[in-house]
Amino acid sequence: MDFITYGFMQVFTLQNFLLMLGGVFFGTVVGAIPGLTATLAISLLIPFTFGMEAIPSLVFLLSIYCGGIYGGCITAILVNAPGTPGAAATLLDGYPMARQGRGGEALGVATISSGIGGFLSTVILILLSQTIAGFALRFSAQEYFAVSVFGLSIIFSLSKDLVKGSIVGVLGVAIGMIGMDPMVATTRFTFGIPKLMAGINILPAVIGVFSVSEVFLLIEQGMKRQAQKTNEVSRILPSRQALTGLVPTWLRSTLIGTFVGLLPGAGANIASFVSYNEARRASKTPERFGTGIPEGVAACETANNAVTGGAMIPMLTLGIPGDAVTAVLLSALTIQGYSPGPLLFAEHMDIVYPIFACLLMANIVLVIIGMLGARPLAKIALIRKEYLVPGIAIFAMIGSFASSGNTFEIWVALAFGFVGFILKKLDFDVVPLVLGLILGPMAERYLRQALVLSSGNLTTLFTRPISLVLILLSIVSITAAVIRNSRKAGKPGVEGDGAF
Repeated sequence: MDFITYGFMQVFTLQNFLLMLGGVFFGTVVGAIPGLTATLAISLLIPFTFGMEAIPSLVFLLSIYCGGIYGGCITAILVNAPGTPGAAATLLDGYPMARQGRGGEALGVATISSGIGGFLSTVILILLSQTIAGFALRFSAQEYFAVSVFGLSIIFSLSKDLVKGSIVGVLGVAIGMIGMDPMVATTRFTFGIPKLMAGINILPAVIGVFSVSEVFLLIEQGMKRQAQKTNEVSRILPSRQALTGLVPTWLRSTLIGTFVGLLPGAGANIASFVSYNEARRASKTPERFGTGIPEGVAACETANNAVTGGAMIPMLTLGIPGDAVTAVLLSALTIQGYSPGPLLFAEHMDIVYPIFACLLMANIVLVIIGMLGARPLAKIALIRKEYLVPGIAIFAMIGSFASSGNTFEIWVALAFGFVGFILKKLDFDVVPLVLGLILGPMAERYLRQALVLSSGNLTTLFTRPISLVLILLSIVSITAAVIRNSRKAGKPGVEGDGAF
């Protein structure tokens, strides 16, 4: 208890509290701009913390982390342009809510859910960090492959038409294979373009598929799609009944986000899609998902913010970063003279508990800042499209360039924007493309590693309990999706949606 009290006392000094406020606000702004992620913000600001003491430095950087993960939902909801890859799933229900004149409510749900997901995952971090880290050590290539397959099975659950969804998913997997072979030094599908050797950068691809394609659609339609007819933003704070109904979603999504955060390389984008799928599967009205319901927004935002606590667990207890942001935070901690790992808990609890206290308080501050800013931000949805579209296009190009500092990424965003535009015109869902692009290379890499470790024996995927359970869950998910779509196709008056 003494260490917990000490942690909060350190955070509540005037300097550290102001740094927290500034960090959350700055992270939120950066996260809301497509392409400018928390990783980029923290990387740029680490040099400015060299002259600071350890606790103020970490308070500032951790606050940016929390704000940056949350900020991506703002543009995802209001203009269909996810600020970060982790917010790509949020727009599935968030943007329809904004188009119905409920942008304020969507932002309110997203803000509260983000704070709850981040707060609860930090509580899990405090209570179970060393135990969970030991469990994560049991993951090998087989388990990571099974996680990837489970993620890919979401394509079937989210697709209204299984054939079209499968086609777009395979296309995404194929595009994800561009670049260097993960096991041998050969290039694939680069067509002699040296800049493709590193593969496709996820961020410009996501910006292109969702944001640039929307710009193309609006241009093609002569920008006839006007702003909402309402002149006032709807309620920001959802009703008590609505919030009570979201409690199961918050709890389930927190566990999913924390678990995914434990896995190196997984990240908020996978957590949000998995959580969205599980919320849809648990719902009594799954057909409403994608039409603009709070549960869809809550599932995504709770999970991708819960990744923050989950990713900190292996970083602090084992010295293994859970994602790109914690890799940067790991370097910041090292610069301050601390080595993450078991000895950190044994020798430097004076640093560990201020980190815990900062994460708890940063998520509370996040909710306050988000709710205060929701109403003015929601008015973005009321701007006429002919004024809004140029801004979206400019931010999309800037964000694509900023993701790596390479102008080639602008062409990547434009190319994916054109692909997304064609797919939408042909009534294909673009979400499977993103899932295939993210999870396809991950599944291939870990499958080949598992086969190398087992001398080519495929049964190794089914003899490890965790891997077996995840693969069985994937089969169940795919089978349920096929049965559901087959029944829908067989109903009178319903077209063969998803029938094979």
